[in-house]
Amino acid sequence: MTTPRTARRAVTAVAVALLAIGTAGAAGVAPAAAAEPQWHKGIPPLATPWTAQVGPRNALPEYPRPQLVRGRWQNLNGVWEFGRAAVDQAPPVGQPLGERVLVPYPIESALSGIQRHEDRMFYRRAFTVPAGWRVGSGQRLMLHFGAVDYDAKVWVNGTRVATHRGGYDGFDIDVTDALRGTGPQELIVWAEDLTDATGQPIGKQRRVSDRGIFYQGSSGIWRTVWMEPVADSSITGLVTTPDLAASALRLTAETVRGDGLTVRAVAKAGGRVVGTVTGAAGTELVVPVPRAELWSPDHPYLYDLEVTLLRGRTAVDTVTSYFGMREIGKKPGADGKLRIALNGKILFNLATLDQGFWPDGLNTAPTDAGLKFDLQQHKDMGFNAVRKHIKVEPDRWYYWADKLGLLVWQDMPAANTGPIPEAWRAQFEAELHELVREHRSWTSIVAWVPFNEGWGEWDREATGRIADDVRKQDPSRLVNAHSGVNCCNSHGDSGRGDVIDHHQYLGPASPAPDATRVSIDGEHGGFGLRTSNHMWFGDGQAYEMEPDSATLTRKYVENQRAVITSARSCGISAAIYTQITDVEGELNGFWTYDRQVAKMDLRQVRAVNREIIARADGSAGNVPQPGPGTPGLTGVAFYPLDGTAEDAAGDHDATLVGGPGYVDAHRGQGVALNGSGQFIDTGAPVLNTASDYTASAWVRLDKADGAFQTIVSQDGASVSDFFLQYSGADQRFAMSFAGVRALGPAKPETGRWYHLTGVRDSVRGELRLYVDGELAGRTGACLPQAAPTGNTVIGRGRYGGNPVDYLDGAVDQVHLYDRALSATEIKDLYASGQ
Repeated sequence: MTTPRTARRAVTAVAVALLAIGTAGAAGVAPAAAAEPQWHKGIPPLATPWTAQVGPRNALPEYPRPQLVRGRWQNLNGVWEFGRAAVDQAPPVGQPLGERVLVPYPIESALSGIQRHEDRMFYRRAFTVPAGWRVGSGQRLMLHFGAVDYDAKVWVNGTRVATHRGGYDGFDIDVTDALRGTGPQELIVWAEDLTDATGQPIGKQRRVSDRGIFYQGSSGIWRTVWMEPVADSSITGLVTTPDLAASALRLTAETVRGDGLTVRAVAKAGGRVVGTVTGAAGTELVVPVPRAELWSPDHPYLYDLEVTLLRGRTAVDTVTSYFGMREIGKKPGADGKLRIALNGKILFNLATLDQGFWPDGLNTAPTDAGLKFDLQQHKDMGFNAVRKHIKVEPDRWYYWADKLGLLVWQDMPAANTGPIPEAWRAQFEAELHELVREHRSWTSIVAWVPFNEGWGEWDREATGRIADDVRKQDPSRLVNAHSGVNCCNSHGDSGRGDVIDHHQYLGPASPAPDATRVSIDGEHGGFGLRTSNHMWFGDGQAYEMEPDSATLTRKYVENQRAVITSARSCGISAAIYTQITDVEGELNGFWTYDRQVAKMDLRQVRAVNREIIARADGSAGNVPQPGPGTPGLTGVAFYPLDGTAEDAAGDHDATLVGGPGYVDAHRGQGVALNGSGQFIDTGAPVLNTASDYTASAWVRLDKADGAFQTIVSQDGASVSDFFLQYSGADQRFAMSFAGVRALGPAKPETGRWYHLTGVRDSVRGELRLYVDGELAGRTGACLPQAAPTGNTVIGRGRYGGNPVDYLDGAVDQVHLYDRALSATEIKDLYASGQ
């Protein structure tokens, strides 16, 4: 039989008291030929503290589905037979395979014992049915696969019982009808994983690591394989959604052959019953939770849940679970900007980027203690959130996030970085919705992230539609349509979802929220440090390498304090630092890839992180209003450039540098500049960049190619405070800060005079560009600027401490203002010809 995707039921995690259940599972009976050859653990390039603990009797023995628990189960992890497979090769029924692999570690990993890639493979083992269960008992035997990457086929006793496509979701198989009456049963799995040779969702996996941001792939079985006997009518899944307004839990018990049966649900707190409900199976029930104790990162309180399927008064199936009472949403802060709220209170989400890779197990953590370690470090370092980056973890990872108290931003694993081929797009969307379906009851997950930096995006409108579809599927969480919408392969902002998400290295990013969407820094940081004998390739890189731990810590603290500024001035609701551990060639972790060495002073890390959460909540109020400035359209400085560089409005007379000359210009005379070393220096910082200001000029370009040209700027210590410029990268006029541009609509013509006005508006947190009196472009620029340090100049900029971007053309009628001119004033200035 084939198990359709919709038959897959959520595999989830459980209360701490149930963690020991896994020890009751038998290891299974090895095939007759298992004694020869033997399994041997490989040697990983780096060993974690848990590598030595892994062996045939300790291959992830814990109960794998803690949100839907039954007492009887049997773990099939351990040593299996293994062999390379060919396309359409018949299953090796009754035929021993020549190698041994430790399941559930991907075959490329050292822990698997194979430690190489195969496009196609067979797994084979024998098993016996759980003790006390027998064929014909009226019960069913379910076989569960946590995940197989990527395409899978399964045979039991020579009968094909399932096919499945998708490397990050699980599947369940009723194998009852394929079982023999007694004795050992044969289980064979075929898997195919072509990784980045197809359009399949792969996350960061590649067949060959690029020693950069992509890593060694993981193929085959990589999560726990297990069995459980169930009643003929049974519970297959629990969908739980807390409803704080109603002081209740909304619960649907999904069943098989449950028509006409009823469900009884009992919620408990510390063994005390707090709410009970009974209703029809498969319908939404409301479990009362009066005076609910709310779940939060500082108080991750979890209720126990017992659900029984009844035929009349007779219980036919019982499962245990748990839930947390929490609500994620949006609300305006004291500054009026929309922000993320947990349980109705604004809470800044401070996270790391968590890739979920391991040097010994690759996609699979070596042990449950290792799986917990990364999340525990988040808590110990003062974070309250984690972004699970384009990977989906085993259910126990989300259990630990629930138990420890971490807000999870869950990514969908990306396909290749280019547009997903049309033939694979429906598959991507199907796997995305399966991700949401399987994980919709985790307390810790607060946001879904369909796309990262445009990887796989094929159309901006399609991205918006996909975000809407996820929202319809799960209206109880935030939807972040595209993390890093400002970056890389992004097709631009679709305007959909609940989040505006920018990436900036080293950052932090500072997008502003709008009327319906909060804003976050989706990735920033990336400071690195080499740690001898703890590097995957013996070397690596980061966005900025530091010489020692003290410098790395200082850079982190300084960078994180800037998050507070971004939160207060711009209104970001979250910041995500790259990253929790080194990964292969990336050396920008708090910990080395082997989790052996902490690279920063974690006490300082915790202190600044807690400071951010306490201070970056929008309680600071609105940005201070700038002063009114000097009235009128003359400005604080005015350079008519009619045969002289004198300031006609003040005392900042300018000097011509490099020998430019006066020429007939837009109105009277102007100054011609040759694009190479010629500019006009006002001799002072005319504009107070810590407040609002405006710069205006008439300009004629003599060339308009890929080179930048600056009309007016003011020198900063290393980079100009602002640029009124021609952007060669865009071949349009712009009002810019470094990395931020308000762009004009079209490429300018050479030889034509244009009137340009650039406005810095700190109240609205933006830059605006006007061309010939009309608004041409605007962009968010909400971070406060420092006080001026260098001269205002005409005809060049500064970048990296050097003079750059000389104007090749002519300039006339330069005005500088100590306020943000209004649109009407700019139109009047243009009309005046000045």
